[in-house]
Amino acid sequence: MSVVRLLVLGVVRMRGPSHGYAVHRELVGWRVETWTTVKPGSIYHALKQLTKEGKLRESGTEESVEGPGRTLYELTPAGLEEFFTRLDAALGSFQLEELGAGIAFMQTLPRKQVIGRLRDQQRRAAENSARLAAMMPVYAEQADPPHTADLLSLWSGNLATTADWTRQMVERLERGEYRMADEVA
Repeated sequence: MSVVRLLVLGVVRMRGPSHGYAVHRELVGWRVETWTTVKPGSIYHALKQLTKEGKLRESGTEESVEGPGRTLYELTPAGLEEFFTRLDAALGSFQLEELGAGIAFMQTLPRKQVIGRLRDQQRRAAENSARLAAMMPVYAEQADPPHTADLLSLWSGNLATTADWTRQMVERLERGEYRMADEVA
C-alpha cells in the first residue's frame, strides 16, 4: 500500500480543494515525518499521479503573493472510493505506517466499522504472534542460522505489542472516545 496516497487523498477530503503546499503543511503539522517515510517530494508526486489517474482533479487556482498561483485539487468519486478502500486496508495492516495513517482517518468511518476492523486486526496479530512464538523452539534446535529464532522472537513481540495496542484502542472506541462519521456533531 502507498501510505502517501492515503494521506494525500485523506487530507484533500478533509480540507476540501487544496494546493500541494497546503497538503504538505497539514501533514507536517501532524509530524508525519516522525511516523512515516513520506517526504515532501512524494506528496507532490502523489498529487500529480492521482490527478493523472482521475482520483483528483484540478479545481482552480489560488492566487499567491509569493509567486505563481497554486493549483487546487479536489477528490473525484474514484478518489473517494480509493480513499475508503485504502483506509480499510490500513486499519487491518501490521505495518505501523499504514496502521498509523488508518488511525489518522478512522473518524471518517462509522464507529462499529472501525471497531470491527480493529478487532479483526487484533485477532490476526495475536494469532500470528503465537504462531511465530511456537516456531522459535523448533528453529533454536535446528542447524539453521543462529539469528533465525531471534528474528522470530522479534516479529512475534512486535505483533504481540500491536495486538495489545489495538485492544486498548478498541476499548477506547467502545467507551465513546473520538467522534465518528455516524455520530451527530
